[in-house]
Amino acid sequence: MKLYSLICDKFKLDGGACFGVVPKSIWQKQYPPDENNMIDIVTRSMLIETDDRKILIDTGMGRKQDEKYFSYFYLSDKYNLEESLSAIGFKPEDITDVIFTHLHFDHCGGAVKHNADKTSLELTFKNAIYWCSTAQWEWATKPNAREKASYFKDNFMPVYESGKLQFINEEKELYKDIYLKIVNGHTDGQMLPMIKYKDKTIVYMADFIAALGNIPIPYIPSFDTRPLISMKEKEDFLNEAVSNNYILFFEHDIYNECCTLQKIEKRISHKEIFLLKDI
Repeated sequence: MKLYSLICDKFKLDGGACFGVVPKSIWQKQYPPDENNMIDIVTRSMLIETDDRKILIDTGMGRKQDEKYFSYFYLSDKYNLEESLSAIGFKPEDITDVIFTHLHFDHCGGAVKHNADKTSLELTFKNAIYWCSTAQWEWATKPNAREKASYFKDNFMPVYESGKLQFINEEKELYKDIYLKIVNGHTDGQMLPMIKYKDKTIVYMADFIAALGNIPIPYIPSFDTRPLISMKEKEDFLNEAVSNNYILFFEHDIYNECCTLQKIEKRISHKEIFLLKDI
């Protein structure tokens, strides 16, 4: 097995929204905001290469929406998923599987793109099977008022209509050494891939713990639909992660890619910070 880290997007989000009720005077020390209170964010996908499969976790925003929409996020043109794949020697048609942690626009948008003359939509990864939890699918196709703005049907309905979308009903091992854990505080049915690699367990954190700065229990983003559930899920997970020496892989932290954890008295915090390639 080989693992690769891929940057799909670089953009900005409101810093207050990213850290919820935590005061700006605290979080700005790690994530300095600009004059509009926006902080730098990335979407970081992972590619898992095995003997017979090339499995991509999340696909970033894609580029289907118009310039006005992307301007709200200060989207940089420095990165995109297909170029990041090409840089490590892969093409979209090489991908055998795409795991959607969930269907918010910045996690699945890159799975569908415009065709060459922009007259229709097509799948970016034409040879892939796509995986999504049943709970998240139901949530996305009948969105609540809080999340509605994060779900665009053109990001996932073409996948469904292609017949290539498969549903996960419960936590399970998808393939050897790749287990899908399900959490529900951020959004219903968010899947966290847990990868066994070199005698270690690497957890793709998605929006469960989006960045190193979100590790403390109360640091719950305003985006979470059920913050009290998020806090309980996080507390349980962090204790499990310390006990089993998990490595956390952050999807959205522009400064920190991976870390281990340690418990100091009653508090759990990061221990070592490093890159995926250094494992």
